[in-house]
Amino acid sequence: MRNLTLLFFLFTFEIAFAQVQLRQGAFFTPEQSKVEMEHLASLYNSKSDWQKRAKAIKKGIIEGAEVKTIKPNKKINATIHSKKNMDGYTIENVFFESLPGVYVSGNLYKPLNVSGKIPAVLAPHGHGKDPRFGEATQKRCATMARMGAVVFTYDMIGYGDMQQCEHKIAPALKIQIINSIRSLDFLSQQPEVDKNRIAVSGESGGGTQTFILAALDNRVAVSVPVVMVSNYFFGGCTCESGMPIHVRPDHATTNVEIAACFAPKPMLLVSDGDDWTKFTPDLEFPHIQRIYSFFDAKSNVENVHLPLEKHDYGPSKRKAAYDFLAKNLGLDLNMADETKSPVLPKEDLTVFNAQNPLPTNALKGNDAIISLLKTIK
Repeated sequence: MRNLTLLFFLFTFEIAFAQVQLRQGAFFTPEQSKVEMEHLASLYNSKSDWQKRAKAIKKGIIEGAEVKTIKPNKKINATIHSKKNMDGYTIENVFFESLPGVYVSGNLYKPLNVSGKIPAVLAPHGHGKDPRFGEATQKRCATMARMGAVVFTYDMIGYGDMQQCEHKIAPALKIQIINSIRSLDFLSQQPEVDKNRIAVSGESGGGTQTFILAALDNRVAVSVPVVMVSNYFFGGCTCESGMPIHVRPDHATTNVEIAACFAPKPMLLVSDGDDWTKFTPDLEFPHIQRIYSFFDAKSNVENVHLPLEKHDYGPSKRKAAYDFLAKNLGLDLNMADETKSPVLPKEDLTVFNAQNPLPTNALKGNDAIISLLKTIK
């Protein structure tokens, strides 16, 4: 009876506030989340039911984030410099324009001795101190390159070299979706890349970028969101939940459903026991598995749960990603030796310097970036 009361409350709540409500942070309690998931599961019982639901969810993200006019496959003219030859791979520093006066900055990792077309991995990062320069990002990008993938990791706004505005501006989600699409444009246009074998994987806020991009962009073939897919937690930053992508006039959704929009393509959920993904094996994963079963593709979605670990993209989480990407992209798992991938100093990976300065047309300051974004719908 209690569950029925909660279900009725949640349903009427969604209807009453559908046009104005943002779902942010721990929007539900875990108990409410279970009831909400029961409600969501009742909405689809077949492949056609889910496809209709997924179409509405994708439309809601596009309209809520105001990215309707942003189309994939734009020609990217990038500046690539400071090539470093490592053990089995190279690293280069990259910047390019995603919008007029807005520059994406990052690092491009490539395997040595490339023959023919090879897979690629887009690697957004999460929040933290200098995450693009940190061990977790450097280790995974370098190791994936040694395994045979072209890998591109790029800054969130307000991080690393992308200092044109602060991170927590109101339309942060909008600009990061745009930057992710343009980063995928850049990566897919690398001459070595097999456009049919592109993966995306990031942790925490980068996990949010992962499942949103995977839902919106058909070029993504494999998705590995790490420590982020939760039915009750919607991301605690404006870059994840600061725009109305979850609640629209005709529906309300969760990050679990957004992640499931990737069905039936291969997806790995990596979860741990110390954050909002602690219920994944019992709650979120079975729900997504059921959706995959509508496509007779239940085995295409997997969960690696690490109950004794915390919120990061640490060594065992990276190993889970290596295993899954090797299986689904054809990478060489024998090359997944992180001891061969040293952590370089920040200065080696910094994109803008005296020889390669931020272009003179770059917008500067929150107001300038926000004003530009207002012109884009």
